[in-house]
Amino acid sequence: MRDNDSSMTGHKYMLELLQGNPKQCHELLRNRHARHVNVDDDNEVEAHGTASDREYMTGLRDEIFSKELEAQLIPEWKDAFVNYWLLKKHVKKVKLSRISPLPAAPHSNHDYGVSIFDGLRSFIRRLSCNADPPDQNLQVKNTISEQGDEGELREDEDDEKELVDHVYSEEDEVKEFFEKLDEEVAKVNEFYRNKESEFLERGDMLNKQLQILLDLQQVVDRRRQRRSKTSGFLRSNYSSDRTSDSETASEFGETTDDVISALEKNGMKVVGAATKGKTKDGKPKMSMRINIPATTPTRTITAVTSMLWEDLVNNHSSGEYIINRNKLQCAEKIIRGAFVELYRGLGLLKTYSSLNMVAFVKILKKFDKVSRQSSANYLKTVKRSHFISSDKVVKLMDEVESTFTKHFAKDDRKRAMKFLRPRQQKESHMVTFFVGFFTGSFVTLFAVYAILAHISGLFSPVTEFDYVETVYPVFSMFALLSLHLFMYGCNLFLWKATRINYNFIFEFQAATALKYRDAFLICTCIMTAVVSAMVLHLVLVSKGFSPSQVDTIPGILFLIFIGLLVCPLNIFYRSTRYCFLRVIRNIVCSPLYKVLMVDFFMADQLTSQIPLLRHMESTACYFLAGSFKTHEYQTCKSGKLYRELAYVISFAPYYWRAMQCARRWFDECDVNHLSNLGKYVSAMVAAGARLTYARQETHMWLIIVLVTSLIATIYQLYWDFVKDWGLFDSKSKNLWLRDELILKKKGFYYLAIAFNFVLRVAWLETVLQFKVGPFESRLLEFSLASLEVMRRGHWNYYRLENEHLNNVGKFRAVKTVPLPFRETDSDG
Repeated sequence: MRDNDSSMTGHKYMLELLQGNPKQCHELLRNRHARHVNVDDDNEVEAHGTASDREYMTGLRDEIFSKELEAQLIPEWKDAFVNYWLLKKHVKKVKLSRISPLPAAPHSNHDYGVSIFDGLRSFIRRLSCNADPPDQNLQVKNTISEQGDEGELREDEDDEKELVDHVYSEEDEVKEFFEKLDEEVAKVNEFYRNKESEFLERGDMLNKQLQILLDLQQVVDRRRQRRSKTSGFLRSNYSSDRTSDSETASEFGETTDDVISALEKNGMKVVGAATKGKTKDGKPKMSMRINIPATTPTRTITAVTSMLWEDLVNNHSSGEYIINRNKLQCAEKIIRGAFVELYRGLGLLKTYSSLNMVAFVKILKKFDKVSRQSSANYLKTVKRSHFISSDKVVKLMDEVESTFTKHFAKDDRKRAMKFLRPRQQKESHMVTFFVGFFTGSFVTLFAVYAILAHISGLFSPVTEFDYVETVYPVFSMFALLSLHLFMYGCNLFLWKATRINYNFIFEFQAATALKYRDAFLICTCIMTAVVSAMVLHLVLVSKGFSPSQVDTIPGILFLIFIGLLVCPLNIFYRSTRYCFLRVIRNIVCSPLYKVLMVDFFMADQLTSQIPLLRHMESTACYFLAGSFKTHEYQTCKSGKLYRELAYVISFAPYYWRAMQCARRWFDECDVNHLSNLGKYVSAMVAAGARLTYARQETHMWLIIVLVTSLIATIYQLYWDFVKDWGLFDSKSKNLWLRDELILKKKGFYYLAIAFNFVLRVAWLETVLQFKVGPFESRLLEFSLASLEVMRRGHWNYYRLENEHLNNVGKFRAVKTVPLPFRETDSDG
């Protein structure tokens, strides 16, 4: 804080309060840019400033805190936070209630003029307003119950029985304010207590799982040491065949009686044990099975074979029990991830506690200024509440840190903190600069291309066909990809602006997740490179170079982008590129991979990019068949193999998505996934009918196209609006929408419904069959494909909004990791 003899303008003062954030400072002061207050600190404003200055600075500080609270609160727990804005309204009512209506001033009545007793009357009125009647103060009981552990109960036994008195004026608004404040404190206490018990229970379960893992690892290590001393060849056999699940017991894992004793320490026994025992308390012992989620094809196949193998060995090996070392490694990774999620949840709960405490302090301070009364007793009561006084969360966080450092980071605390507290990626202004640079370059180059194409008569009937068949598939493919990236960047921007936690929904790492500026940078960079190649191609054609040489430029560009996509060097968003490749792999092998949110979300994007996949087919055929040298295009248009691949490519995205639905039904046993599968099957049938009608324009196929496309469209619209977006709720307080809406204006949702409906029926162009030239036909095809990409980008926002609201409704802010060691009863 500055010295008392210095001065600064209100703008500089706010800039200091905001820790040098000029953007937020300008935003808060934009409506009062002409007003400056000479202050050094808050006290000088209140002491020397005018009443309007003091009121303005108080409101400004309150607005700053409101925005900070809204920006820092956990989106999924928003409803569980103290309703600071509602309490502000009650404080405002208290303020208004203290302003007594003054009688009409004598000078305001011009009929009677001015009296010499006006000063005396004014003095008497001030005395009457400031005086309080003897019975104005009331006593209100505090409704907050103090609960905690036994030590806290003994320590604060007198405080719990004591009635905390609140002195306030007799206005009903003050009483209502404290009643609402009691409700908010009770709400925060209850939520904090529930989450605390949930995390404590999770911590105990993880410690038990970790202890089982450590015991089994010790058994494996001891057995391996014995084998290395007695029979070294067994170890070499294991290392050469460790990935096979069909080997003998000595090669596949560890068989030892120590397994039983290691598990009996935790009151468990191996599944399939021939003898059943009881614990010391007389209860039946629990069985244990290493339950590794079948998230990959290898694990899916292993899950089936290992069950058969365990049953075979356990029934015929006379009490020998197997520990699969590969499963132990997977179990260790799962437990490590569960500890990371537990630590993250504890950190969120700690933030929840501190933010609510600051909010209570702020609102009570605001109440004191308005009512000119002291709420210190109530503040002490709040500080003794469970969500502040309890230290169980902090202790558990320390335990998780020490446990993780010891068992998963080899006593390297710095390495452990990289997992538990990953650093946030700092946004660079260079990204914004290059977005603007490449955008300007793209616009300039596109203008140059249009001028050169017009001057050279590129789209004349003589050269139009060859150019469209050569250049269009490659460049339109990149254009559709860039448009999709642009729409995804817009999605990221809107999700961030409306506080939709997309990183948590997609399970992205915050340190490497793509931000909207990065998406715009990739989009503009690709389009600049593509338009540059188009200009170069056009210039070389006009210079008289051989078409067979010039037409290799699109192919070279395509190979450069493929090489950059798989480049192992840590350049140009390697983590994002590899994540994209992993997701594509999961989609292609969707029946064998566990389906995550990001997997079926990306598969839905592919269903809107069938034209792009068709262009990839044309480009590959064009260059692999050597058509760029001979300019014989019939090979890639009427060939039998090409025509069959057209059906495969048109079916593939719908097939992958249908297989994902089948896998989710298998994992979750939810019939809705089978209904969703039917939607993609109907879309597949309609796509095949339209493709056949394009080659056989008969009345029979026209009727088939109309029927199948109409059924598929109705199916898709219903699923979009009701299932994916959660709209059309007849009982909703918002007409035909849903109860919870993130966007403030309902009109956006009605426009979204209309926009999605119009673009869903774009298949009518296939039936209408506009008779246009080759270039116009390609342009119309590209326009319809672009509209579908825009529809998908528009669909993305409302789909994730609905998913986010589902998480908010269940207060789901931390991922629940399934634990590997599953307990069942002895007969299970």
